[in-house]
Amino acid sequence: MSTVAVVGLGAMGRAFSSRLLSTGHDVVVWNRSPGPVQAAVGEGAVAAPTAAVAASRAELTITMVADPAALTAVTEGSDGVLAGAAPGSALLQMATVGPAPVLALAERMPAGVDLVDCPVLGSISEATGGTLSVFVGGDPERATDVLSSLGRIVPVGPIGAGSAAKLVANSTLFGVLGILGEALALGEALGLSQEATWEVLGASPLAAQAERRRGPLEAGEAPLRFGLALAGKDAALVAEAATAAGVTLPLAEAARGWFVEAIAAGRGDDDYSTILAHILGRASG
Repeated sequence: MSTVAVVGLGAMGRAFSSRLLSTGHDVVVWNRSPGPVQAAVGEGAVAAPTAAVAASRAELTITMVADPAALTAVTEGSDGVLAGAAPGSALLQMATVGPAPVLALAERMPAGVDLVDCPVLGSISEATGGTLSVFVGGDPERATDVLSSLGRIVPVGPIGAGSAAKLVANSTLFGVLGILGEALALGEALGLSQEATWEVLGASPLAAQAERRRGPLEAGEAPLRFGLALAGKDAALVAEAATAAGVTLPLAEAARGWFVEAIAAGRGDDDYSTILAHILGRASG
């Protein structure tokens, strides 16, 4: 078992800490705000005063932060991860930030410190249960024990490929939610009962997603698994990466438009699946 530092204790970082502790790893934690740190310490983690100190105490350091700016903030400077990482250790970059920031990070790595580009597909329940899909860019050998504790390792290529794979996966997720919401709105506009529309969707290629999303939509509430504002950030990363690669993705851009609208309407703190309620309300309004 390894000593692992978890830098960034949002919902997923906290789930990582809990899972690693439950599978026998020693965990050191750091976060900008103290609340999540106290909760992790209550489960057996050890708090560090800075990200640099957390990294200095660990064989492997996980960064799980909100966006590229946050990744820069926790890795650079005298208090950052790179200042504390010792030769022979490794940095596991697991946040969804896109390939460019990860490639830039690779250029700043200290001598003797490995970088593994390994964002994940899944949410809190998958992280807690160790059933995430872990898209690995680079050599996973150094981190296999820890990554296997979190889920299934999916090697996809060199550094940067893991973050690229996460954007590909997310592009499908956002697109499916957009299409599902529009299909529900179309059924309503054409006079179908919502029950009938759900039955039709159950016989369509969207059947699995329709079954998963129906209950929370009908109940009018969804447990917070993935914030809509974070989903909007990820949709923007997809658009930025596509532009940089010279690829035109009109369907992805249309789906992103729904997220931009919903965030502007004040739904950013809700679960991302509430995009369905937003589409229904907007289309019928």
